[in-house]
Amino acid sequence: MSPILEARGIRKVFRGGDGSAIEVLSNTDLEIRRGEFVAIVGSSGSGKSTLLHLLGALDQPTSGSVVLDGRAYADLSEDALAQVRNRKLGFVFQFHHLLREFTALENVMMPLLIADVDEAAARSRAEELLAAVGLAGRMSHRPSALSGGEQQRTAVARALAADPLVVLADEPSGNLDQANSERLHQLFGQLAREFETALVVVTHNRSLAARADRVLSLEGGRLVPLASVELMP
Repeated sequence: MSPILEARGIRKVFRGGDGSAIEVLSNTDLEIRRGEFVAIVGSSGSGKSTLLHLLGALDQPTSGSVVLDGRAYADLSEDALAQVRNRKLGFVFQFHHLLREFTALENVMMPLLIADVDEAAARSRAEELLAAVGLAGRMSHRPSALSGGEQQRTAVARALAADPLVVLADEPSGNLDQANSERLHQLFGQLAREFETALVVVTHNRSLAARADRVLSLEGGRLVPLASVELMP
């Protein structure tokens, strides 16, 4: 199966306060296939979130290319990149970023309504996803009435709303207690299989990484396969 998402020779350099070059990623390569669950681990400051932002078209590499579904981000206009982010990618962050004035159902519907999907179809899809993440009975609740774990599961449902090719998650359980973290970890593995959506997760959590099909460690700006989560930094 050919990769759905590829990073080819990615290099990312930032400028320090004194003007010096700080190389975060160095000739980094990555291939992700449809329905694959990949965990990226590494020490703090190793560049994991930077890599995720590049994969999600939220930033541009200094050199190298990112290709999604056969199209390089560098070849796309800003409007086309915005469509990629809205329709082909899903995002889950450590903080859920739900819209507080809307219900869980309305939050999950939002990406579809923005994409001009019919309201009835958007509602049906949102209900299906919220049921899939165990929130069938909480759809009418606003974020303030949901627990932290429920809010994060709503964010996962929202990330899946547009049936993206890839979901990118940055420390998704970093703000949850152990019980809610474990429930979210189980959910990620289940959803990758059921929805055939590729899942790339940046995490320090061994339990979450252990559920992935592959674990890669970002070391010295490059990705190195890990044979076991016990080798995580």
